[in-house]
Amino acid sequence: MCLAIPGRIVTLDTDDRNQAVVEVVGVRRKVDLGLLQDESIRPGDWVLIHVGFAMSKISEADAADQIRTLAILGESEAAIEEVQGYGLEDEKHSNNERGAGP
Repeated sequence: MCLAIPGRIVTLDTDDRNQAVVEVVGVRRKVDLGLLQDESIRPGDWVLIHVGFAMSKISEADAADQIRTLAILGESEAAIEEVQGYGLEDEKHSNNERGAGP
């Protein structure tokens, strides 16, 4: 099943405006914003994410509806698994190698 998962923008990458950290059900991951170049995106905004790409900007109400729908369908765990590999682990690992801490 293809999942479109709502995530809230936490931070925008200062070096690459096409990258952001989003929070999905308490899990933070990097996503690519390149498909939303025509949108004004800022921290606090909600987006629908699929395989690491923000597909569209949505309202907070729509995000809440989507999260409820995923829970009703029993897909909440699948949503969390979906975002597990979006890339912050690699960055954390690289920082540890450089001695930057956890």
